[in-house]
Amino acid sequence: MRQFLAPINRRFGTYRGLIRLGLAHAEYRSGRLRPFMRHDLGHVNRLVFVCQGNICRSSFADHLARSLGIPSVSFGLATTTGMRADPTAMKTSLQFGVNLKSHQVTDIGDFQFHGGDLLLAMEIRQARKLISLSLPDEVHVGLLGSWSKPRRLHIHDPFSLSDDYFVTCFQVIETAVKQLCAEYAAAKGMEIKVDV
Repeated sequence: MRQFLAPINRRFGTYRGLIRLGLAHAEYRSGRLRPFMRHDLGHVNRLVFVCQGNICRSSFADHLARSLGIPSVSFGLATTTGMRADPTAMKTSLQFGVNLKSHQVTDIGDFQFHGGDLLLAMEIRQARKLISLSLPDEVHVGLLGSWSKPRRLHIHDPFSLSDDYFVTCFQVIETAVKQLCAEYAAAKGMEIKVDV
C-alpha cells in the first residue's frame, strides 16, 4: 500500500488532495467555478494570496510576487497574526530563490481590504468562504491555480506533509504566480522579467 501511495503523496500531498483536485476539475467542467476564474487584471491594484494559515502557500506566493515587483500581500483564514512561516516552507522556498525569513503571518481578522484587491485562494472551499464575507464591491475572488500550467484548481496544503510534496506544491504555485504576474504586468503596462 505504501508503494501505491508514495507517488500520490509526492504529487498531490495525500489521497484526499488527489480526490479534491478531481472534484475541483469536475466543478470546473460543470461551469460552477466560472466566478473564480480569470479576472480583468487591468482593474486589479493588488494581489492578495490566501490560504488557511498563511505559513506555507500564501506566504510563498506573496513573497514570490513581490520579488517580481508586483504589489501583493497575504493572509490566512484561521491563524495567529505575528507568527513566522513554517520551517519546511522557509527551507523549500529557498530552492525557488524566495526567502520567507521576514514573513509575518496575518489573520483575516487583522487584514485591511482595499478596492481593487484580487483575493487568490488555494482551494475552492477557501474561495467560497471569501465570497460569503461582506467584501467591498471592488474586491474580487479567484483561484490561484487557474493560472498554473497545467491548471491545478486545488493546491493542497503542504503543512506537515513530505518535503517532496512541499517542492511539488511550490512548483505549482511558482508557475501560477509567474503567469499571473506576467499577465498583471502586461495589463498595467509594466515591464517585468518573468520566465513562464
